[in-house]
Amino acid sequence: MGKEALSIEGNTFQFFTRNPRGSRSKKIDPEDAEALCRLLREKGFGPIIAHAPYTLNPCSADAHTREFALETLADDLFRMEYIPGNLYNFHPGSHVGQGAEEGIRLIADALNKVLKPEMHTTVLLETMAGKGSEVGRTFEELRAVLDRVELSEKMGVCLDTCHVHDAGYDIAGNLDGVLREFDRCIGIEKLKALHINDSKNPLGSHKDRHEKIGLGNIGEEAFSRIVRHPWLKDLPMCLETPNDLMGYEKEIALLRGFSGEPCLSEG
Repeated sequence: MGKEALSIEGNTFQFFTRNPRGSRSKKIDPEDAEALCRLLREKGFGPIIAHAPYTLNPCSADAHTREFALETLADDLFRMEYIPGNLYNFHPGSHVGQGAEEGIRLIADALNKVLKPEMHTTVLLETMAGKGSEVGRTFEELRAVLDRVELSEKMGVCLDTCHVHDAGYDIAGNLDGVLREFDRCIGIEKLKALHINDSKNPLGSHKDRHEKIGLGNIGEEAFSRIVRHPWLKDLPMCLETPNDLMGYEKEIALLRGFSGEPCLSEG
């Protein structure tokens, strides 16, 4: 994916660690991993982002689902050591009727089992839209997870623009206020990456339906402020818009035109 990102003027990218809606993963090829690390260094990439499968739910009410999540987290973090110094992002999960407090406890417990002092990966909790029983719909819920994680220096947050908009944070009308609230609740130093997506739905809809940049309810003008904001402009930004490769290339050019040189690519 490094060469594909370069072909559309990207300087980061996001990839799934395994089938995003399943569990299978390819066997690691150490030579291929080292070739990627060389390419990232030679071409001046920013941090790249590995995304856990959507099936991962460490706070499920089902013990087998939690066990799968634990095994997947551990295996993915082992694999990430082949490309050290990068980011691993996951959706915190859905508590499925157990309540947010229990969901938060279970997520933190899973992280405490898989995080190791010697690992070179930063694990990111993704901000969520709040559909169903998702944990992470508020900055306070993410803070509550982070407060329970023993190796807090290994943790960070990925802010998804569609998700926070759908969760009710007005990044289009009050970006500075939203970021100040993030800083108050979590600490801006914990913000490590962004998913750049417009939203098909209005503010606070709790729907999570991504749209192409400028065609949704966040709007192009808001993204021009997001990619230029001094707290955000140096973070890796990955697109998860409903696009093909050419569409991503156009969006990267658009966003780079707003800001100069954000660390951008397709997800």
